Amino acid sequence: MYKNLVPVNKARHANKKVRQVQGFGFASEFHIASIMVHEFARAASIYPVVFLEDKKEDSFRPVVLMGLDAGENLFVGEDGKWQASYVPAIIRRYPFALASSGEEGKFTVCIDEGSELISDTEGVALFDDKGEPAEPLENVKRYLGELQQMDVFTREFCKNLASHNMFTPLNMRVRQADKIKNINGCYVLNEERLNSLSTEGFVELREKRYLPAIYAHLVSLAQIERLIMLKDDRLAAMAEAS
Repeated sequence: MYKNLVPVNKARHANKKVRQVQGFGFASEFHIASIMVHEFARAASIYPVVFLEDKKEDSFRPVVLMGLDAGENLFVGEDGKWQASYVPAIIRRYPFALASSGEEGKFTVCIDEGSELISDTEGVALFDDKGEPAEPLENVKRYLGELQQMDVFTREFCKNLASHNMFTPLNMRVRQADKIKNINGCYVLNEERLNSLSTEGFVELREKRYLPAIYAHLVSLAQIERLIMLKDDRLAAMAEAS
């Protein structure tokens, strides 16, 4: 998604502007997107919510599946419009992102200089005439700060579930058009292990407010059928056009 992510500073970006997002073509080749626990409830009615393993950090992170094949986002139309009622926050924040400053707990606001949304002439200015951050940039900082706090909660959520050995590989066979497709490489929560938790373990999940996200994740897995239907529709449209 990001082509050239650099820290925002007035020396480099004093005259830069950001155009309003008119479409999501930049995300058309992303079949997954990271999300946070706070998004599960809304995302679960549209996308399958699954988990990926980060072996380097020995951790898991939640993502939504937006396609069945790498390089294809079934929710971005040919016109670049997002064809669903909810867009993951990581995509809505584009072309901005947070990066670690090197000091614990401190982050730097960055911008993708390779984005078509960055302009010298059109859009909203990042800095005012005095070289101070303009209001839109301050709003971005607040928004990214809120997302960072959500990310901390999400990491703790995954760490806790991993400590209870809740993650299990997803191995699913589905019919796509006239072929059988295997869906694997990601993880889901093991419902049997959840139901086998001790009373103390279950109460812990409730007190940490993890239960709504857990149930939203489990319910979301039915959305894999939506992906199959969207893929079949896209294949049919391509066949008619050829």
